[in-house]
Amino acid sequence: MQLISRLERDSRLDKLVYAGQRAARLIRPGKVRDGLHGVWLGHPLHPLLVQAPVGTWLSASILDLSGGGQKAARRLAAAGLMAAVPAAVAGAADWSEQHEQQMRVGVVHATGNLAAMALYGASLLARGPRLGRALRLAGLAVVSASGLAGGHISFRLAGGANHAEPVPHLVEPGWHHLSVAADLPEGKPVRHMLGEIPVVAVRANGAVHVLADRCSHMSGPLSDGDLADGCLTCPWHSSMFRIADGSVARGPATAPQPTFRTREVGGAIQVCLPGAG
Repeated sequence: MQLISRLERDSRLDKLVYAGQRAARLIRPGKVRDGLHGVWLGHPLHPLLVQAPVGTWLSASILDLSGGGQKAARRLAAAGLMAAVPAAVAGAADWSEQHEQQMRVGVVHATGNLAAMALYGASLLARGPRLGRALRLAGLAVVSASGLAGGHISFRLAGGANHAEPVPHLVEPGWHHLSVAADLPEGKPVRHMLGEIPVVAVRANGAVHVLADRCSHMSGPLSDGDLADGCLTCPWHSSMFRIADGSVARGPATAPQPTFRTREVGGAIQVCLPGAG
């Protein structure tokens, strides 16, 4: 893990990061990009898609090591190559909206995956069964090492995790004083602290909406974002959330933003977690 952690600080990878990010962002924000992020699914799509190539390649190696049919192993290798393409595209879309430390490790992760794809492709062109088998086993070794880097991004660096998930567990049940109602202007997001939890309050058309302030995608401050058409846009990666219920209107965020019930009592705004008061 120390070796992988060094990649986070290696600025020599930044040229590759910038070039890859520009290429990945050729897929403009919209339905296609949101689909690749997994907005429709409620969590990132990439981890789901990678199961297909890894599973088929592992199955091919089981056949290779157990003396199974070469024709079947080749078919599995080819199926894995085809499945790797959408997995790579979805991964690139997610990667292009991450922090620089995650993106540096991601460059190495992507390079390893491309090398594995090249090895499996070469195994299909190999004339002899021994060479084909050796290339497939090498491909499995490379994609396994690459998967370690991918796991580092997901679990050590929290890439793809819901960064707003702890909020409901850190707020005590019941109603809490938030602010004086007169201090909340119409149509302007305002940051407040609910104990140790930052929240953003918005008055729109007379109604008060309160959401967790830290974006579920990468913890960007929604209170510094723009409000338009009933949605708050994160200033970091342009995720868009509906203030009425915290649902995702546009990715790269896939998890909804935690929201609070609100009421005005004696000129003060009070908030409560849904179902907790």
